[in-house]
Amino acid sequence: MSGFDYDYLVIGGGSGGIASAKRAASYGKKVGVIEKDRLGGTCVNVGCVPKKVMWSAATIADALKHDSHHYGFSGGEDAVKTLDWPKLKAARDAYVKRLNGIYGNGFVKAGVDDIRGEATFVDNNTLEVKGEDGSTTTLTAERILVATGGRPHIPAGEGVVENVISSDGFFDLEELPKVAVVVGAGYIAVELAGVLNSLGSEVHLVVRKQKALREFDPLISDALDAEMIKAGVFIHRNTGGIAKIEVENGKKIVTTVVGDTLYGADVVLMAPGRIPNVEYLNLEKAGVELTPKNHIKVDEYSSTSTDNIYALGDVCGQVELTPMAIAAGRRLSDRLFGPEQFKDAKVSYDLVPTVVFTHPTIGTIGLTEPKAIAKYGAENIKVYTSRFADSHYGIFQVDPDKKPKTHMKLICAGEEEKVVGLHVIGKGSDEMMQGFGVALKMGATKADFDSCVAIHPTASEELVTMGAWGTSPEATGAKVSPLNGAAPGEPTLKSKI
Repeated sequence: MSGFDYDYLVIGGGSGGIASAKRAASYGKKVGVIEKDRLGGTCVNVGCVPKKVMWSAATIADALKHDSHHYGFSGGEDAVKTLDWPKLKAARDAYVKRLNGIYGNGFVKAGVDDIRGEATFVDNNTLEVKGEDGSTTTLTAERILVATGGRPHIPAGEGVVENVISSDGFFDLEELPKVAVVVGAGYIAVELAGVLNSLGSEVHLVVRKQKALREFDPLISDALDAEMIKAGVFIHRNTGGIAKIEVENGKKIVTTVVGDTLYGADVVLMAPGRIPNVEYLNLEKAGVELTPKNHIKVDEYSSTSTDNIYALGDVCGQVELTPMAIAAGRRLSDRLFGPEQFKDAKVSYDLVPTVVFTHPTIGTIGLTEPKAIAKYGAENIKVYTSRFADSHYGIFQVDPDKKPKTHMKLICAGEEEKVVGLHVIGKGSDEMMQGFGVALKMGATKADFDSCVAIHPTASEELVTMGAWGTSPEATGAKVSPLNGAAPGEPTLKSKI
């Protein structure tokens, strides 16, 4: 350790930082994690975990309101009105608190020091930590990781900051708002708009341009747009954003940049994006460079412009997903502290499966159709699509056009029809995406998809039966071809000699 207090200090007790710290400790290094707030970061405290709880509650509400009577149950609509928001909030918050404790216990078991306070750089090996009691401690480390994450961005505007809540503030709400205005076009905005709408709020979604999720494949963004309208969400388009917010008789009046006005809001939830947590770090004292958007500049190995300082997760602005940060953190520690086999270890930011917990859910991996065309040329792209009503809605006695639809798209490139993009919106898409993510990471072709026998009756079977089944070019991305009834490959066994 050459005279330093620690081999490895991690600033930020979120998922990525914790994963890297524990992996480093597993290699016998002295490791500490510095965190000024609750352990677990955004995901555990004000992100993925509590959001999924609320999405689950909203999904139950949707089933009671829209599905239960088709299956012979009565009273579903009335049951939704009995929602006990304080009880739901208390149970959710207790779950999060339990996870905070699990992370703390994990530090003890891994031999990682839990250091409470706010860290700032003195130089590239030295940190000053201001404790919760105001005391200051100086710590040194041979290597330092910055994994401080990000926070919601609240744009400027008259009366905006003082009259809105962020996505973090959503989890502090003590009651379900009767009227909610959600501002933003990204996945956080559409997820929370969906939750509030399903649980009974009147929801207005304000987007700067034409629609939400513009960076997603058009099939996805268009289908979600239609489903939100069908569900009763009011979408305000091409607004340019929010210009000002006023309060009258306890209600908020929202004025957009183009002059439209929304009256009577109980809550205005701003979710236009997130920004990195870097201001208090004094990175300039350590020679760490930032991008024009204030993210920490890193290479493919999570290395910054300073040799012994590293960064990963949302503070770098690459793929801002919890599992991505965890993978990056573990691979970084493997490379820095692990055996020779990991000397060039790094994480891949390509083909990362993603789920959006909207109503209905979205699952996606790989290139959108426009990006695939831009990369490979339209003449090298073949697209398969499908639109159908899930069998869950089969017994519904309604016009077929009114049944919720699942939309799927496979984007294939090259003569071998390698699958380079897969996009699904519809019931169950969140749970089907992980397995198909493995297939794309392994280089699956359309013929590989066809070679897998469908599981019936499921929605996911559509992905292995698209088009004229079995007629794609006989090309495989597998190490051992599964095509034309070939036997699966066998594992290499250890010698008994």
